[in-house]
Amino acid sequence: MKAVTWQGPRKISVDTVPDPVIQRPNDAIIEVTSTAICGSDLHLYEVLGPFMTPGDIVGHEPMGRVVEAGPESNVRPDDRVVIPFQIACGNCYFCAQGLQTQCETTQVTDQGSGAQLFGYSELYGSVPGGQAQYLRVPHADYGPIKVRDELPDHRYLFLSDVLPTAWQAVAYAQRSPGDSVAVLGLGPIGQFAARIAKHQGLTVYAIDPVAERREMAARHGVLVYDNSASSVDAIRDATGGRGPDAVIDAVGMEAHGDSQSALAKLAQRSVQFLPDKLGQPVMDKAGVDRLAALYTGIELVRRGGTLSLSGVYGGQASPLPMLSLFDKQIQVTMGQANVKRWVNEILPLVEAPDDPLGVDDFVTHRMPIDQAPAAYEMFQKKDDGCIKVVLEPQRTH
Repeated sequence: MKAVTWQGPRKISVDTVPDPVIQRPNDAIIEVTSTAICGSDLHLYEVLGPFMTPGDIVGHEPMGRVVEAGPESNVRPDDRVVIPFQIACGNCYFCAQGLQTQCETTQVTDQGSGAQLFGYSELYGSVPGGQAQYLRVPHADYGPIKVRDELPDHRYLFLSDVLPTAWQAVAYAQRSPGDSVAVLGLGPIGQFAARIAKHQGLTVYAIDPVAERREMAARHGVLVYDNSASSVDAIRDATGGRGPDAVIDAVGMEAHGDSQSALAKLAQRSVQFLPDKLGQPVMDKAGVDRLAALYTGIELVRRGGTLSLSGVYGGQASPLPMLSLFDKQIQVTMGQANVKRWVNEILPLVEAPDDPLGVDDFVTHRMPIDQAPAAYEMFQKKDDGCIKVVLEPQRTH
């Protein structure tokens, strides 16, 4: 089969690799019909190289049809399914708490990490990912989300990651209708976090430096601002001088915008050129994120408000302004999205004829899998109005 593989920092290739096979009774194999490139994939492309091995199959936002099912799986051949990005058992203590990202059965204990993730480095189990023509799905007795046949893939695909991540970001903001929220970053997660918050009756402000991203959000009733100090002031003025009730940081570890972030960017890139055995301890113990978005959120949110982090952070030594956090009495919530905790609330919305979350207005590029290297570069550089790329592994051209 063809698969998208990591070959080094900023180096992605499409290779022919062995087809996956059933390894356990609760496995399934799916033929992947759509698979998306996530902002988190760019962290592998740019930052997390010390935890990658050339040839690793990447990607964690797939859907398709079952072609083979183990006897203890919960699917049958030809079932149409979406695959959550995390691998969870559904039976352990944490799964019962709705914390599937902490699944005790699949925790990567040798790395001190939570549940295994598809296509996401040694940190999360080195499980082959979903940017491929076929995918082995462990724990197919629990993980796959069965969907109907009538609607196109893009109505369902983002149940794998983007929609639950955005939904959790809004849920963790702990707000009620009539409250206000600011979203930092209008990439895929920020787009849907803003739309979900608007759908739930919040007044939504959003900041992003890219005009096309602001224009997309504005089509869905979001009040948009560019990435400048005056934007922070404008949002504060619009909220009675206090700041919004909550801020959602949908940017994460690769933010741009201040001198600390510039230095962290240099450090992140420098680590890529160390041998893995040297680079891993540096990232494990001394990794520093680019924190411009986080600092903006702390500055902008009102006193007593909530800061909800959905952008991925990976540093162990990132400096935090504890005085400001404590003095402003800010509640901070965060974490990988627990996909199956939220799916039942989201599924009726993606199937609704009126498309209340605007899923039909989200994908900007559809490309065959052979064009994945160009797609990664375009997404990383934000060229050609690129907001969300969907790869179609069964498409030939």
